[in-house]
Formats: sequence, C-alpha cells, structure tokens
Amino acid sequence: MSSDAATLWPRVAEGLRRDLGARTFDHWLKPVRFADFCTLSGVVTLETASRFSANWINERFGERLALAWRHHLPAVRSVTVRGGAAAAERAAALTTPELPVIADAPTAPVVLAGFDRRLTFERFVVARSNILAANAARRMAMAEAPQFNPLYLCSGTGQGKTHLLQAIAQDYAATYPGAAIILMSAEKFMLEFVSAMRGGDMMAFKARLRAADLLLLDDLQFVIGKNSTQEELLHTIDDLMCSGKRLVVTADRPPAMLDGVEARLLSRLSGGLVADIEAPEDGLRERIIRQRLAAMPMIEVPDAVVAWLVKHFTRNIRELEGALNKLLAYAALTGTPIDLTLAEDRLAENVRSARPRITIDEIQRAVCAHYRLDKSEMSSKRRVRAIARPRQVAMYLAKELTPRSYPEIGRRFGGRDHSTVIHAVRTVEALRVADSELDAEIAAIRRSLNS
Repeated sequence: MSSDAATLWPRVAEGLRRDLGARTFDHWLKPVRFADFCTLSGVVTLETASRFSANWINERFGERLALAWRHHLPAVRSVTVRGGAAAAERAAALTTPELPVIADAPTAPVVLAGFDRRLTFERFVVARSNILAANAARRMAMAEAPQFNPLYLCSGTGQGKTHLLQAIAQDYAATYPGAAIILMSAEKFMLEFVSAMRGGDMMAFKARLRAADLLLLDDLQFVIGKNSTQEELLHTIDDLMCSGKRLVVTADRPPAMLDGVEARLLSRLSGGLVADIEAPEDGLRERIIRQRLAAMPMIEVPDAVVAWLVKHFTRNIRELEGALNKLLAYAALTGTPIDLTLAEDRLAENVRSARPRITIDEIQRAVCAHYRLDKSEMSSKRRVRAIARPRQVAMYLAKELTPRSYPEIGRRFGGRDHSTVIHAVRTVEALRVADSELDAEIAAIRRSLNS
C-alpha cells in the first residue's frame, strides 16, 4: 500500500503547486520527498533535508497537505514531514546537488546571492519609460554619496527592476572591491529572519545585515503582512541610514499601495527616491530586440518580424525576450529561415499569453458594479449574504481569470486566509451548476470584463 501511495505524490504535489502558487510551492514543497504511508494509522510521512523546513511545513501546510492527500487517498488521516541528517542523505541520493552560488572566502566580504553577471548597466537599454530609475541606479553605485537614499524601484513584472538591482551590485563591487554587499529577495530576508529567531541566532543575523555597506532587497511585496519581519526590516533600515550605508529596494507597486505595511516602514521607504519604471514604449522594445540580434549576426531576422514582435509583446520586456528566444531557438535548431509566417505560427501561444490580463482590482470593481456594492465591501468583515455571496463570486473570478495563487487572492480580499478563498471557489463552482440565475450573473460579469 505504501508503494501505491508513493505513486500518488507527484499528483498531490501538482495540485498543491496549483493551489498554493508556484513561488510558495517551489520554495517549500518542491524539495519534499515521499517516505512512507502506514495503513494502520493512516499517516503519510514525507521528508525534507532541513529540520527547520520540516517544522515550518508541518506548521503552515500540515492541514493543507492532509486535505490534498485525502483527495487522492481517503484512508489518509494525517501527514507529517520529517527532516534532518538522515532525510538529507536520502534526498541527496534522489536529487542532483546544486552548486553553491557563492564561494565563501575570508578575504572576500562581498555577498552576492543570485548574482548574474549578464545583468549590467551596459546591457540595460534606457528610454523615456525607465530613464529616472536607470540614472538613479547608476548614482547609487557611484563612489560619491548618493543624493537620494534609500532608492525604491517599482514596476510590474518583467520591466527591469531586478536587472538594475544586479547592475548596482556589480558596479558598486567594482568601485569598492572590499565592500560588504548583500543582495537578496525580501522573501529570503523573511525566511532567514524566522530561521534566526527560531534558532536563537538573532544577534548574528542582525549583525550581518547591519555590517552591509550596500543592502539590496528584491520584491518587497512578499513581506506584506509579516509584522515581526517588518519590524526587523525597519530597524535594519534605520541602522543603515544612520551609518551612511546604501539601501535599494524593489517592489511591484509604490510604497503607498503596499497594503498591510505599517506607516513607519512606508515612511522610511518613501523618504529617499521612488522611481517608477513604466511599461516599455515601442522604441524601447525595438531597441532591445536590435541589441539582442546584434550579438547574433549569423541569424537574419527581417524588419517585418521585428515590427511584428514590437506590436504584439507590449506588456513587459521579459515576455518580449522570451518570444524572441523561442523564435531564434526554433530557427537555429531546425534550420528554418525566420520570416513573418514562422513568427506567427510558432509564437501564437505566446501572443495569447501576452495579451493584457484582467486584474483582481478590475474584477472587484466589476462585481461591485453588478451587485451595486461599494468596493470596500470586498475587504470588509461583514458576512451578510448580500455581501458575502458577491465577495465569493469575485474570489472565484479572481482564481479563474488571473494567475494569482489562493494566498495572493486572500490578501487582496482583506487579508483572508487561502482556505477561505478555496472554500469560496468551490462554493461558487457548485452553485453555478445548481443556480442558473447565479450562473447567468457570472457570465454577464465576465462579458463586462472582457469588453
């Protein structure tokens, strides 16, 4: 029976990845391996290399794991995750070890986790939409003290925030070879903070951050709602600013739009320079393509294809580069000349994915307009049917029409737990089958969003 349960784990894992979101799943649950299933007790045992990770998963995802397993194997009563040396040895036998990103050396205090040497200022194409952010980033990396500190870069995904963050780190390291530079995601900041707190190692954690000459935090939005982490981040910022150190932060929205962030932290983040990176204009997108093609003179891409790419991939640079990479790879691997017909054929799915997506905010506004509600009711705690049902409809549409995970949707509806969103989605799915009036209402809302 244990061997039968083992074959179910990939299916269970896929469902969890869909429900929790790829980012959360990949960080916590992707390294987990199936260990055993006891038919007498109904307990599924999973393994991961770290005891800390095992404890975190048991605490945060234990109930969700049990529900996911019972969906495929009703005999499961509970799920436990164990970690440690023995689990690490077994996991190592099943996975290919990754090379460490940094080599620690006593003479090299520079810490560049996730460092990418391709992401330099020289390779960052500057235009009207990003000139403020680009120039401010260059100033932050120069020898003289920056005029604005901290620097807060904000934009939607794929617009170049992380590129600039990496470029700052590399230029600053070249200017000050002995400088202590810490480059990490805000989520990693949170995880290291929790690990240090549980391991009784907070002093070392604080000392390492406060010793940085340049601290760069990527994707600040992922610490939203984590009060203790925000408090530590606030103290770190204060210490760095008082010491004349440099701080650069990126996020997908301006500080004022970061729901769930306390006022003192918002004040610190807004106290330097907030530089927006806007959606790339046509000229910038074309220059990026031309720059890429200049490095590949052996491949000929007609101007008509370049114009077609510029026209259809307008949302962000990452999608544009991904489409170009796919086209170039297909031509190189198959020996097919690149022309407009090939581009339209091979990139049809990319074009569909690149179309402007409906946002949760737009869904909330459409639902409130249909049911004649104030938009604030989407985040309120009121549970009367006239408000609760439209709120459930909005959650359902958010899951259907956006790529957001259950936890992300919950945060946009007043900080609700992901289980509340799952319940809302399943409730509306069932009601659409039984209630033709509600089904027609949802269809009407969807039409208004699509129009």
